[in-house]
Amino acid sequence: MRCRSYPSDTTNAEWALIEPLLPTPACDTRTGGRPEKHPRREIVDAIRYVVDTGCKWRALPADFPPWRTVWGFMARWAAAGVIGQIRDQLASRIRREMGKGPRAVATVIDSQSVKAAETVGKDSRGYDAGKKINGRKRHLVVDTRGLPLLVMVTPASLSDRDAAKEVLFRLRLMHPEITIVWADSAYAGKLVAWAKKHLNLTIKTVSRPKDTSGFVVLPRRWVVERSLAWIMHARRHARDYERLVQHSETLITWAAITLMTRRLTRKPIQWTTRETTPPTTIEKAA
Repeated sequence: MRCRSYPSDTTNAEWALIEPLLPTPACDTRTGGRPEKHPRREIVDAIRYVVDTGCKWRALPADFPPWRTVWGFMARWAAAGVIGQIRDQLASRIRREMGKGPRAVATVIDSQSVKAAETVGKDSRGYDAGKKINGRKRHLVVDTRGLPLLVMVTPASLSDRDAAKEVLFRLRLMHPEITIVWADSAYAGKLVAWAKKHLNLTIKTVSRPKDTSGFVVLPRRWVVERSLAWIMHARRHARDYERLVQHSETLITWAAITLMTRRLTRKPIQWTTRETTPPTTIEKAA
């Protein structure tokens, strides 16, 4: 076991949350298989290192398992839906600790355009004329507490209204309990009627107040904007480097998982009251 010295490494408390949510190793199943050569905690730490620092897969430090092994686990877990299940389980636990129901019924949606590196092919990138960005667009759905429920990556040239049909369709399949979606004016128009008719979802738009200039905190919408800012703390997401959109979605989800595990294992602040002494005669006079 290597010495855990990187800020992105899992703590014992974080690993206690993640380990039970990972699939059973093949060697422990009925069909059997080869024992895994590297501990799974090392694999998770390596994935989190790439997300947090933004380094190349081939540039993983030598104290981690080989980069091909780490990348293979990342891709297999993503294809099997394991990462999404970990995200949902952690989000449900946070909601219960906050005194809320384990499943959200109200959500907020927004998108973010980011530049794409040269590793991103032409088939999955585009030009966002509004933001003047050549790259990809991230569509994020969160609950009213900012916990991510769904992320979808598309070319930046695809408008929010067109991409929202696929996003909301996936959201309905994964979370049938959701009834309302808050969004900005880009999601208004025919999409509202389409979502109500085909998905039984109510889309409510929050527009910017008239006669305002500069930065304005908008109701509901600030929640998803904050979640996007949280994800951008991971340097891997300052730009999109992934060749496949599903891997980009997976690493974004890993950034959200890291935020949630740290939130669940965060030690509460112990506020202590300062002892006060009776004021002296000079202090009274002052």
